[in-house]
Amino acid sequence: MGSKALERYYRVLDGDEIARYLVCKERRTDADLSASTDELWAAHRRALRGGDGDGADLLSLKGELAERLQSECVLCERRCRARRGEGQAGHCGVLDARVTSEFIHMGEEPDLVPSYTVFFAGCTFDCVYCQNWEISTRPRSGVRIPPDEMARMIEGRAGRARGLRTSAARNVNWVGGDPTSNLPYILRTLQGCDADIAQVWNSNMYLSEEAMELLDSVVDVYLTDFKYGNDACAMRLSGVPEYMRVVTRNHLKARSHAEMIVRHLVLPGHVECCTRPALEWIASNLEDVKVNVMAQYRPEHRAREFPEISRRLRTAEYEEAVRTAADLGLEPAD
Repeated sequence: MGSKALERYYRVLDGDEIARYLVCKERRTDADLSASTDELWAAHRRALRGGDGDGADLLSLKGELAERLQSECVLCERRCRARRGEGQAGHCGVLDARVTSEFIHMGEEPDLVPSYTVFFAGCTFDCVYCQNWEISTRPRSGVRIPPDEMARMIEGRAGRARGLRTSAARNVNWVGGDPTSNLPYILRTLQGCDADIAQVWNSNMYLSEEAMELLDSVVDVYLTDFKYGNDACAMRLSGVPEYMRVVTRNHLKARSHAEMIVRHLVLPGHVECCTRPALEWIASNLEDVKVNVMAQYRPEHRAREFPEISRRLRTAEYEEAVRTAADLGLEPAD
């Protein structure tokens, strides 16, 4: 059995509820997809409040709005306004969705495995210590997989088209890099998919408010990174402005939408400035979530250019982080 933190997710696994994106596919809106963007947003908000209609289904409406967000890209909070469809790349460098790998992942949190994990190229962050830098810094790597083909791959990996309850994977885990730049692709993929399988959004949570609204009622579990406890470290090590404002806002929105597992990678030399305030914020603001305090840090990519993170994490640092989480009453995810 799952804990209280993931009650609905386990009901999906047990077949007592269906994945949220399937509910979106069944809900009709009052939207005509050729309408203006303002009209579509208004229809989307009415649908989220429970309004019905005889227009497009809610998932198709979300897909249309996501593509409009991408046309002058404001999918993440950098708001580059890059015209990606015309070959203009923004900060992340992503023009179209490139999948670098997809496989059944057995190394995620116990509640999630086995997890069908889809890794995208490119990222909205510039972490100098990135553990997946080979794909996050190379947005043109990987391969193009058409959304309808990816939908069939999900159904095959899941082994659980509607009405079928045997499953190779418990969920689809969208990650990278970061999945944010690929939100339109993900929604289009789900439009063509019938697998009753939970959706996991595995992200740094630097999405725009508009993108967060489109994830509402699609995601079953947010698997989030809460990397820092202050803006200065976020800017220095990941090149991210206004980190705390954006990421705390989005964690609150995400928790109001769905269930959540929060990851915090403990960085050497950053227990007091980042680990402690991040865990304190989680404990004070997020109810019924699991927290994974992670010791997997290693000095990858450009980390050796930054003295305090040019070494491995010390055992004492990790033990202090774990004690802090326990003292705050946070439920461990591992």
